[in-house]
Amino acid sequence: MSDTPTPPSPPPETPSSTRRRTLLFAAAGLGATGLGAWWATRSSTPAAGAAPDAALAGADGDLLPDGFWQHQFEQPSGGPLDWAALQGRPLLINFWATWCPPCVKEMPELDRFHEAFGPRGWQVVGLAIDGPTPVREFLGRTPVRFPIGLAGMDGTDLAASLGNTAGGLPFTVLVDAQGRIRQRKMGATHYEELAAWAGAIA
Repeated sequence: MSDTPTPPSPPPETPSSTRRRTLLFAAAGLGATGLGAWWATRSSTPAAGAAPDAALAGADGDLLPDGFWQHQFEQPSGGPLDWAALQGRPLLINFWATWCPPCVKEMPELDRFHEAFGPRGWQVVGLAIDGPTPVREFLGRTPVRFPIGLAGMDGTDLAASLGNTAGGLPFTVLVDAQGRIRQRKMGATHYEELAAWAGAIA
């Protein structure tokens, strides 16, 4: 199974989704025009000779966008995700979908990071660019111990505001306790990489 990021399918044609649709089609077009190496440089296993995630990793402390903590997400089990309660803690945000193979592959790695670093004050949250039913079914088969929010296709706007201009998945962002973006990655990640990210800002 490849770790190459999987571009999401376009959302329904509505005026409010125009920008998301454009981003998603652009991501799909990259693959269609033979720029697989571009995606490979952002995967967890870079292609030979490629720089590992050079364009996205090391965000130089960009501040979170205005209104970031005002977002609201439902949880697959029901009830709202307490998004604002995550403020002031180091945070790992993972955008994913059940139909994205590298997203599915990395879920146990994210869960392992959550269990190891939660006692140190870290929080992990997964934002599903997906519908409630497939997410519930997936979590029934592959449970995780960190919170999941149902972002749906609206999550593509949030991901874009955090630096995911290509619209691909999975997409992971590390935010420090001061609300600065310290790492971004397009493509599957793994425990050792996440632990190194956390250690670098400890």
